[in-house]
Formats: sequence, structure tokens, C-alpha cells
Amino acid sequence: MSEPLGGGDVTRRFFVASSAIAAVAPPGPGPYRTEDGWWREATRWVNFFLVENDPPNLDLKFWLAYFQRIHANAARLTAGGTTAFYPTKLPFHPRSAWMGGMDPFGSLVAGCRALKMKIIARVDPHAVTAEAMKAHPEWIAVDAGARMRPHGSAPGLWITCALGPRNFVHMTEVIKEVMSLYGVDAVFANRWEGSGMCYCDHCRQGFRAFSGGMELPRGQRTYTVAGVHPRDTPWYLHSRWVNQRLVELWSLWDSELRKINPHSRFIPNVGGDSPVDLEEVAKRAAILTIDRQGRSRTTPPWAIGQSAKRYRAVAPAATLGASLNVGIEATHRWKDSVQSGPEIQIWAANAVANGVSLTFTKFCTTLYDRRWLPVEEEQFRWHYRSEKYLRDQAPLARVAIVDSEQTGRFYTSREDSGSHVSGIYQALVEARVPFEMAHERLLGEPRIDRFKLLILPNVAALSDKQCAQLTEFVKRGGSLVATYESSLYDEWGVKRKDFGLAELFG
Repeated sequence: MSEPLGGGDVTRRFFVASSAIAAVAPPGPGPYRTEDGWWREATRWVNFFLVENDPPNLDLKFWLAYFQRIHANAARLTAGGTTAFYPTKLPFHPRSAWMGGMDPFGSLVAGCRALKMKIIARVDPHAVTAEAMKAHPEWIAVDAGARMRPHGSAPGLWITCALGPRNFVHMTEVIKEVMSLYGVDAVFANRWEGSGMCYCDHCRQGFRAFSGGMELPRGQRTYTVAGVHPRDTPWYLHSRWVNQRLVELWSLWDSELRKINPHSRFIPNVGGDSPVDLEEVAKRAAILTIDRQGRSRTTPPWAIGQSAKRYRAVAPAATLGASLNVGIEATHRWKDSVQSGPEIQIWAANAVANGVSLTFTKFCTTLYDRRWLPVEEEQFRWHYRSEKYLRDQAPLARVAIVDSEQTGRFYTSREDSGSHVSGIYQALVEARVPFEMAHERLLGEPRIDRFKLLILPNVAALSDKQCAQLTEFVKRGGSLVATYESSLYDEWGVKRKDFGLAELFG
């Protein structure tokens, strides 16, 4: 599976010094970076994710030559969590059964470091083995029937609770060990937010303390309870508690990493429906990775760009990355299947056009289908040639769609607010109108006065303050387009007697 190394003395020196994946000592932390903001130089990422039987099959020479040929300058590499791919010394952090005396993660780190790539260690805390489950039942997620949750697709593994000691204690030691041994630039966590509702003892006790004695909510998620204000309903309070715990976890992991390497960061995996408030994301994020790996069924080609616009609205200074997968995003096809070239290209092009670093993601290092390699190589080489035109740019758009989390949460009409956003988004794309997103909680002058037009696609839930901000925007010369029930409800989804923006629209 090897190919010629091509040019590059750095690569040749590395391969003279080490075999493909020999049993090696950890490469050591190397010199820690001496500057903040290194992530702004991470413009072409490879997400290279090992699976358990990869170690003996990893063709290190081939992959490092490919990384060099496509001018990749950042790598996200699987380190541990559920399975360790380095010689961990921590209990209940099992090494890959195929690893033997090898250190596949360390070998990749050494190779990528020789290519002067930024290195991000990937951990996945969402599952543990049966041995860990028996020794630490408090780590395991519990369903509404008080049963510990087995993994749905990996027999022998058990789903963990994200809000308890598995993450706050055990995984904290894992990421500290990785940073201490390898001195990586950052640690990225996959599935760190949990795997749905958990009813373990920790969650029950924590939520009782937070809510003043309430039990965890059950049944369908709703914020409408007769005689109860939405902010006092169990489901809403639970969302606040989950947000608080995840913010605490983010802060803990970030601080522990920076004690070891002051210029490192914790990078959370976030998607379009993260339980962490976007405002909290904006306060903490230097780097954001958008988990929109590809399209399935009727997903529009612009969906990855929409996610980028949403995060840029609240965190304009953050470096945006993504998990752009070369595999197929479908229920009945695993990630060894490969998308067509045009499908890979259109998804990546929309990401890059919206300020996202170019990325490819490969699950499993064995190449069963090589057709994606020249597609990615062409994209990455184009990006390398064009980078000076893509860096340090600000959108020129003077139109913005107002993004409303509170409408999505509290608006109880049979109308789907998300469909209204998608309809407006598609209309603007088809009309070739450049546009951005604006966030409902950031409607003050500094954020929105660069826009000439704000569009409210059935933004039904708006507070009095937000209505006043929009009114002032119009008085300063801005224009407003609103559809359907925009502003007919307050921020909690309580219906008003008249539209909050009636003064503007008559």
C-alpha cells in the first residue's frame, strides 16, 4: 500500500530514523508552543481516526507521504478514551488488543510533528468495557427503567454518563496523561456531551440539588405544563442543569490541559443541536469543530455552511473546523464506503466558502476504497495555492437571518420553526444574495449595524428587549422582513395580545 515519498527532506529524515510503526517509546512532549493563537495557522486538517484492529495494518509511510503531498498542516489523531492507542498506564483505559508493544498514536504524533503539523489528540469517553462497568457502575448511563445501558452497536461496551465521575474524574486523568506524554497542541473530545437522557444516581441527585427537589423529567420533552411558567418546568430546568455541568466539564478539562501546556486548548465536539448554550460556547471557544460529517437523504448541500454561520454569529473570532467525512452518512453503510467525488467536493466547498478550515475525515486507516484520495488531494492542493485569498477575511454580506434558539425551544405552534429558516435560507441561496446569521441574544448595535436587512423567519418568540432592539435597528435605518407569527410570543413562548413588533408593521 506504500507510494513514493515524493519530495521533502523532513519526511526522508524521519523515515530514516524510524520504522513504520515499531515498538517505540512515547516521543515526549517536545517543545511546547510559545505563542497563543497557533490554531489560526491550522487551515488544512486531516482527521485520522484509528479503530481497534488498525495498529498492525497502519501504513505510516504511505499516510505521512500523503499528508505532506496535500500540504496538510494540522492532524486530529485518535489517542484514547474508550480504547487507548498509546501505552497508557491508567486503569480501565484498555489498550487496543492489536497494539502489542506498539505505540500507534505516538508514531503518528512523531511523524506529523516532523512535518510541522499542529497535533490534536482525539478522545472518546462515551463507552467503557464490561470490566470497567463492574468496577465502576457509577460511570454508566441508566435508562428510565433503572437499567444500565449497553452499547447499541458495539457488543461488550457500556454507555457512560457524561455528567458524572467517568468524565469529571477518570477522563480528566486520561487527557492529562496524553498531554503529559505527547505535548499535543490540543485535545478534542467526541461524544463528550452524553448519549441522551440519563437517570443514574448522580444525575438524580445533581438535578434534585439544582432544581430544589425535583425528580428528573420523564416522557416527551415539553416546556408546556398547565399553570407552570416554562422557565419552571422540569424539562427546562434539566436543560439548564445539563448546560451548567457541561460548561463545568469544559472549564475543568481546559484548565487541566493548560496547567501542563499553557498554550493548549480543549476543543469540544459541537453540532447543530448542542446542549451547551451558544453564548457559553462564544465565551470559551478558540477552536470549534462542527460535527456535520456529510449529507444523508434530503440534507441540502448548504447545511454545513449554515452551521458555520450560526457559530460565527456568536463566536466570530473562533477558528472553525469540521468533520468532513469521505465515507457515506447513511444508516446501512459503515464509514468504509466512499462518497462520490462531486459529493465530497460540494460539501467541502460550502464549508470553505463559509470560513471553515478544509478537512477530510478517515475512520479506519485501512484503505478499502482509494477513489477518494485524488479528490481530496486536488482539493487540498487548490486550498494551498489559494490560501492567501482565504485567510483573514470578513463577510461582506449586508443581509442576515435571525437565528432563534428560544423559538425552537418554546414555540408550541404546530408550525415547525426550523422549516421556516430552511425556506428562507434556500430562497436566499437561489437568489444569489450573500447573507449571514445573527443571534437573537446579540441584537445590539455592535453586532447588527453592519447589516442593512434582518430577516425573521417565523421568529415567534422574542422578548420585549429584543423587540425594542429590532425597533431601534429600523430607526437607525435598517430594514426588517418578518414572516408568519414573528414576535407574537414572548421569549418563553407565552402568547401576547398583539405582535411585539406591531409598532413597526402596523
